[in-house]
This record gives sequence, structure tokens and C-alpha cells, in this order.
Amino acid sequence: MELSPLIMSWGWIILLLLTFVLYKVVLRFLFGMVIVPEDRIGLVTKKYVLVGAEKGLPDGRIIATKGEAGYQAQTLAPGLYWWMWPWQYGITMQPFTVIPEGKIGLVLSNDGAELPTGNILARRVDCDNFQDTERFLSSGGQKGRQTALLTPGTYRINTFAFTITIADMTVIRENMVGIITTLDGAPLQPGQIAGKNVEGHNNFQDVDSFLKHGGNRGLQPQVVLAGSYYINPWAIQIEEIPMTEVPIGHVGVVISYIGEDGEDLTGESFKHGNIVRKGFRGVWMEPLGPGKYPINTYTMKVEGVPTTNLVLNWANARTEAHALDRNLSTITVRSKDGFPFNLDVAQIIHIPSAEAPKVIARFGSMTNLVSQVLEPTIGNYFRNSAQDSDVIAFLSTRKERQEAAREHIRAVLEVYNVNAVDTLIGDIVPPDSLMKTLTDRKIAQEEEKTYETQRMAQEKRQGMERETALADIQREVVKAQQSVEIAQRTADAAVKKSEGEARSLKLQVVAESEATKIRAEANAEARRRQAAADAEATKLTADAEAERIAKTGNAEAEKILAIGRSTAEAYELQVRAMGDDNFTRFKITEEIGKGQIRIIPDIVINGTGNGSDGSLNGLMGLQLLEQIEERKTGKVTKIVDVTKAVEPKAGESN
Repeated sequence: MELSPLIMSWGWIILLLLTFVLYKVVLRFLFGMVIVPEDRIGLVTKKYVLVGAEKGLPDGRIIATKGEAGYQAQTLAPGLYWWMWPWQYGITMQPFTVIPEGKIGLVLSNDGAELPTGNILARRVDCDNFQDTERFLSSGGQKGRQTALLTPGTYRINTFAFTITIADMTVIRENMVGIITTLDGAPLQPGQIAGKNVEGHNNFQDVDSFLKHGGNRGLQPQVVLAGSYYINPWAIQIEEIPMTEVPIGHVGVVISYIGEDGEDLTGESFKHGNIVRKGFRGVWMEPLGPGKYPINTYTMKVEGVPTTNLVLNWANARTEAHALDRNLSTITVRSKDGFPFNLDVAQIIHIPSAEAPKVIARFGSMTNLVSQVLEPTIGNYFRNSAQDSDVIAFLSTRKERQEAAREHIRAVLEVYNVNAVDTLIGDIVPPDSLMKTLTDRKIAQEEEKTYETQRMAQEKRQGMERETALADIQREVVKAQQSVEIAQRTADAAVKKSEGEARSLKLQVVAESEATKIRAEANAEARRRQAAADAEATKLTADAEAERIAKTGNAEAEKILAIGRSTAEAYELQVRAMGDDNFTRFKITEEIGKGQIRIIPDIVINGTGNGSDGSLNGLMGLQLLEQIEERKTGKVTKIVDVTKAVEPKAGESN
């Protein structure tokens, strides 16, 4: 009895420990707790229905949207949930659906409405990228493959309702185009091999928009250019082909296999096919210039037509790079005299770009133009021409026949919208037997000419020998005559030499005399001109010196006048300021101070007698005193008679 409380205590402890360790299990059973991790969703399976809901799913359905038993459309997002008892609900933890970069997610619906007859894909419904299964089913979502797809990202997808398949994005490489074939849509119109143009589907990435606007299933006229696209491969198949290139020097004539029948633009005169505007079925009037074009080669064809001068050779040993003349060979003709011979011909043609559609409409290709027109026209012309003459005449009139062929072929090709630039005859190979006969004849003719030339040479040689003998006899006669003439001319030369020397001496004396005279005259003229130049120079120098002295004197006079005026004006101002007497005394004192003049002279000389004699005696005494001072010191001393300087003016009192 005493151990029971202890046992009960331990029991409660163990129960609490178990509850702590297994709390999720306990809470799951007691309260129906469910915890969905943050990287999962909970897929719910309802095992049975107690009350308040339909107990079974409608026929054909596997996903419950109204609480029926079975797979539930509603999923559990990350979080905590209650009252989900395990005996009624099964919870499956499902990772998020992740679509990596460069991939797409193709969606297969496991439940929904049945597809209409003729459809192979279910149309898009608003369901938050298939994350809301209940809305998908209630909005009429159809089971099966879906037109909509999932782009790269993370989604909470109910995998009970949808199966997701990862596929690659569609990538079109550079210089390539994608040819589109749709697997769903309206049937093609009668007489057409491709669907009609549909806009607004964003390069077939929006399949529902394509189908909504009446897009046809099958081959499409539109193509997809280089790039990356989110294209549903269950709806769209793409074949990658190179772009169509029109090389330089060519144009591309477009032949469309699709479209409506357009109006013929060639008029009544052209009877060889219809040429229509761009977009209609037939040969387009506007050719493509050089470049690269995204052409759907399943719906149209681009036939290249060279627009430069094209050379075609009828010769076994030569074929041009364009290879249009690979099936042409040397023309074999037969002459009027029955000899067959071979003839090489080169034809130069030019097709204007504006005429290229007509050429293609008429012949279909450049190869057909060569085989159907050029080959028979040129071959038959030269065969007919050769039958009008023999081989020799044909060879000798080659230039004239070439000009005639050029004019004839130009006129013929103009009918086919082709310009014939020139026709050239190449190598002409006559038969070997005829060539041997002609060679033998020519050799005989040349030998005859040789013999005739040799005979004429012998006759000329005989005449030369005869003339040589006469020339030898004549040589001696000529030599004697030449000796006489030499002696005569030697004597004449001596006489001429003496006469020349005398004349030369005479001329030399005359020349010396004339030279002496000229030198004397030149010296006299030089002295005369030198004297005149000296006189002119002296005159100019004197004039310049006189001018200088005059200008210097004028300048000095102006200077003295200016100084005197300024001094007078200064004295006048000082006299006005100081008075006449005071100014006189001031100037006397100033001069005595500046000049260091002795006020009391060493010798005072006073005159006697009347006033005039006294003044004269005073001046003579001053002069005598200055001379005595100069002899003593060699310097002139200025002595001023102060008494005279300060002698009052007449009328003034002392």
C-alpha cells in the first residue's frame, strides 16, 4: 500500500516524457494536428464522409471539389492545421514543383471535362498556373494535355490532379529559321497546303491566342527567327533550316505556293504564266535583292537569277563556275562540201533584275532557260550557217560570221526577255583528212615561192658580180683623180692660210688701236663723272651741314627763349610776392653765395674828375687787375664792382 503513490508518480513522469518525445503523434491522434514544412505542400486524401457532403464522386471524376471522399482538390500550404484526424484524412507531403532555367513544364491534367471532338489539347483556364485545382475544375478545365505551360519558377502543384513533364526550351540558332507545324487547330482551307496568317500569338508561344484567332493545324506560313522561346512541343513542332541567301550579283524570284490567286500584272502580251503581287500565290513581281531572308521553303521557293553578265561555253574542255553550261558541248557542224568539223562557241547573256520574274515565269529556272532556248538556238544557227559554205570559206570568213551570229541571236533572245551581250566563235577544228590536204597544198605553194625567191636571188647575185668587177677598175681611176684634187686643194689651202694670217694681223692692229682709244675715252669719262660725283657730294654735305646748323640754332634759340620766359615769369611772381626792393636784395645775396664773390675787392679804383672819366678809369682798372690775376694763376677771376651793382637808380634815394 505504501508503494502505490511512488508507482503512480513514476507513471506520470514516464507519461509526460513520452508525451514530450511523441507530441506530434499524440497531437495528431488527439487533435488531428498536421504540420506542413515550408518546402512542401500537403496532398489530402479523404477516406470517408460522415455527414454534410456527397459520399461519392461524380462519374468520370477523380478529384473531389465539394468534400467528397477521395483525392482532394484543395492542398495544404506550409503551416499548422487541426482536426485532420488520421483515421479520416491521409496527408502526403509533396515537394514544390520546380522548373529550372532553360526548361519548361508541360502539364497533363488527370481530371476535368472531356475534350471536344477534334481537339487534342485542352484550352487554358484561369487557375493560377495550375496551383488552384478547384478553380481549374470549376472553370471548365479539360483533362489531358494542356496548351498552357509552366515557365521557369517554383509552383505548388497538386500532383494528384496534374502531372508535370520537364522539357527543353525551343532554341533557334543564328542564321537559321524555324518552320512551324501546329498539331491542333481548325482544318486547312481547301486548296491550301498551309494555314492562314494569324497575329497576336507571340511567335507561337501563346497557343490559346493562336487557336482563338482561327489558327489552322498543319504547316504554317510564318517562321520563327533565331532566339529562345517558350513553345509547347505538344502543340507546336519546329524544324530548323538555314536562312535563304541571295548572293551578290543575283536576285531571288519568289514563287509562292500559298495564298489567294492574285491579279496578273504582266498584261495580255505575256502568255507564259501569271506574275502577282507579294503575298499572293504565284510568281512575285518584286524579286529579292542580295541578302539573307527567313523564307519558309515549304510554302515558297526562291529561284536565283544572275544579274551580271553570264558566260555560257559550248566547249568540251571548259565549264564556268555557275555550272549552267555543264551539259553544253562543242558544236559539230557539216559544211557545204560534206566535211564535218567541230566549233567552240561562247555566248554572253544578261538578265535585268526587272525581267527576272518573267524569265522564271516562262521557264521555271535558269537551267531550263539554257536547255530549252539557248542550246537549241545557238546550236541550230551555226549548223545552218555551216551548210552555206565550205570549210575553207567558213574559216576565212570567221569574223563576218561571228558578227552575223551576234545580231541573229540578240534578236531571238529579246523575245525571251534576255539580253544577248556578245557571241564569240572559239576554236574551229576541221577534219584531219582535209587538214592534211590543205597542209600539203600549202607546203607546195610555199616551196614554189621558195624556188622563185632563190632564182631571183641568183640573178641578183650575177648582177652584183658584174658590178663588182666594174667597180674594181673604176677604183684606180677614182684614186688618181682624188690625188690631183688633193694637191690642188693643198695649194689652195696654203694660199688661203697666208691671206688669212695677213688679214688676221691687220685686224689685230686695228683692234688694239680701237681698244686704246676706247680705254682713254673710258678713263676720261670716269674722271669726269668722279669729279661731278665729288662736287655733288660736297654740295650735299654743305647743304646738310647748313641745315644742321640752322636747325641747331633754332633749337638753341627756342631753348633760350623758353628758359628766359620761364625765368621772367618766375621773377615776376617773386617780385609780386616779395616786393621790388626785397627781391633785389635777395638775388644779390643769392648770387654772392653761389659764386663766392669777394665783396671787398683787393684793390679799389676810384675815378676822379667828372662822372664819365671816373667810370672809364674804373673799367680800365678792372681790366688791368684781371690780366695781372691771369698771369699769376693762369685762371680768369671775375671781379664785380659791387658798388656799381648796388648803385641806386635814377630818381631813387640812397
